[in-house]
Amino acid sequence: MRKLMNRIDRFCYDHPRFGVPRLMMWIVIANVAAWALMMMDTTGLVYSRMCFDARAILHGQVWRVVTFLFTNNTVNVLFFAIEMYFYWIGSVLEREWGFGKFTIYYIVGWLLTVVYGLIVGGGAEITADYLNLSLFFAFATLFPDVQVLLFFIIPMKVKWLAYLDAVFFAFAVFTSGWPAMLLPVVAVVNYLIFCGDWLFDFFRPARVQQRRKTVDFQREVQRIRYEKQHQAFRHRCEVCGRTDADNPNLEFRYCSRCQGYPCYCADHIGNHTHITE
Repeated sequence: MRKLMNRIDRFCYDHPRFGVPRLMMWIVIANVAAWALMMMDTTGLVYSRMCFDARAILHGQVWRVVTFLFTNNTVNVLFFAIEMYFYWIGSVLEREWGFGKFTIYYIVGWLLTVVYGLIVGGGAEITADYLNLSLFFAFATLFPDVQVLLFFIIPMKVKWLAYLDAVFFAFAVFTSGWPAMLLPVVAVVNYLIFCGDWLFDFFRPARVQQRRKTVDFQREVQRIRYEKQHQAFRHRCEVCGRTDADNPNLEFRYCSRCQGYPCYCADHIGNHTHITE
């Protein structure tokens, strides 16, 4: 899992524009709008056209693989408001991970849910509730001691709310019928892909864990030296060869008078021979 996360982090570093900025904000807005429409629609037509239906999807109604993300059966306004309030943790994860990695997290969870829904067919009601609630596990893994106001009144640490969330997931697994009982498990699998290092460390043999804790300084020096030599950079001065990876505080500019718009550092942008061929 750690290697996969390193590849995802590298991909996000190499593609800084990938992802949807403020993705969770747009998801909350879409949930609120869809919920308002469903509350005003007494015939249930809006929900029937937005919900996940494997047969309808396979017969061409492909918009359902997206619109089901915004369906919500909560009738009580207070419970719905509390649910939307806790969705803000997605915005915190986005700021912590970057919108690229957070977008990948949500896309992977969405794909797992869609694939599961298509496999089981019409045997379960497929919603994004567990996918959104699994964000709380990721948030609690990163910030276990942060306090939030439960019901806007009671201060409580996030890790205890995550335990309550886990109890809710377990209750749903044991009380829901087949195949709906596995929908919470699908959401947890997505969480473990991105934040499950602690679980895999727990099941590793003690000798392996001890070996992981023991630092081989010579190997660490070689690793750091190798990473510095192969560190990715975005800007490299055409004259002196310095990069933004080696000198993060150094400014770089592109010369419009040179052919091909080469890059120069602040020391050579005004002191170089222009490239004409």
